[in-house]
Amino acid sequence: MPLEDLRLSSLITYRPQLTREADYDAFWDRTLAEAAQIPLDIHIEAIPDYPVPEIRASRLTFTGWAGARICGWWLVPPDSAPGAHNGKRPTMVFYHGYGGNKGYIDQYLGWVLQGYCVLTVDVRGQSGESTDPKAYPGGHATGWMTQGITDPEHYYYRGAYIDCVRALDAACVQPEVDQHRIGITGGSQGGALTLAVAALDPRRRAKVAMADVPYLSHFRRSVEIASAPPYTEIAVYCRQWPSREEQVYRTLSYFDCMNLADRIECPVLMQVGLTDIICPPSTIYAVYNHLKVATRHANVYPYNGHEGNPAHTYTKLAWARKHVFGA
Repeated sequence: MPLEDLRLSSLITYRPQLTREADYDAFWDRTLAEAAQIPLDIHIEAIPDYPVPEIRASRLTFTGWAGARICGWWLVPPDSAPGAHNGKRPTMVFYHGYGGNKGYIDQYLGWVLQGYCVLTVDVRGQSGESTDPKAYPGGHATGWMTQGITDPEHYYYRGAYIDCVRALDAACVQPEVDQHRIGITGGSQGGALTLAVAALDPRRRAKVAMADVPYLSHFRRSVEIASAPPYTEIAVYCRQWPSREEQVYRTLSYFDCMNLADRIECPVLMQVGLTDIICPPSTIYAVYNHLKVATRHANVYPYNGHEGNPAHTYTKLAWARKHVFGA
């Protein structure tokens, strides 16, 4: 399959101009301040008779932005597992891809039995259990990308980003969790949420952010060259409402991981597939090349697309072991 985007030699220097509005920082400072006033109201319900009795498995819910109830799996290792410091454990928080959900508990057993606590959350209103009670003005294309897209105050991902920051709050109040050993990770939409949380969390709790083929970055180029959903949802919306195009891209600028990149302070690991037609590699490098952290790395797979490469798991395990488990 031929490469769909820029050559690697061009990608490593590809650093487009940021698209921040003048009130960009004020918008996020205000949003985070408002979110801090919302009680978490955490409920934890044990899952009885889970067939791996060595772990403690629970369903955890908390209150997110605008009254949403965010649902996730909360998994705690056995006391005999390695990694505990004074009874506190390292923790990994997972975010899922677009339209997906937290998945099944067994997907995370490898992490739990290493000694990590795990929290994995459903993104609001997608195919998991998290609710989204917010009303979005202005109509939208099929999917979530264009819900509220004419106004950053009402855009869908304002709530989704805040919910995912609050997932760290929910994890850190658990008695088993070492707040100084937190890692975050996800792929595609989950990769974008990983970067957004690392950038926006006011307490800077993530010790590593591992973003696989991240979404929600360099929006204008993504819409121009991505040949598969979900970026095509934006094109569908603008085709219906051509007079709103600039308004759309203004809203998206507040949520662009490229614009958030220089706020990230922890080490960052990314996975890039050079034949990715969903999240083209130039849009990922647009984020990567705006990072200011000293420790960053992009694992590049020339013959992989958006599915990623299983070999990357080895690198993620090593990075988590270095920056989270052994911190």
